[in-house]
Amino acid sequence: MDDDARYEVLRNDEEQYSLWLVGLDVPAGWCRVGKEGSKDECSTYVDEVWTDMRPRSLREQMDGAQS
Repeated sequence: MDDDARYEVLRNDEEQYSLWLVGLDVPAGWCRVGKEGSKDECSTYVDEVWTDMRPRSLREQMDGAQS
């Protein structure tokens, strides 16, 4: 395990998050959110911002059904 590895946080169109090793190409459908650091730092960031695990399309569908 490489404790010195640097990670960045990615997000897709469904507002789901992922940790990605810095230097690797970002996969199609994902974008950088501007957070980079250790695995723990990036995981903490994701825990703080990703408070609803449902994909965006499901949240929108459920919100529309409640209206």
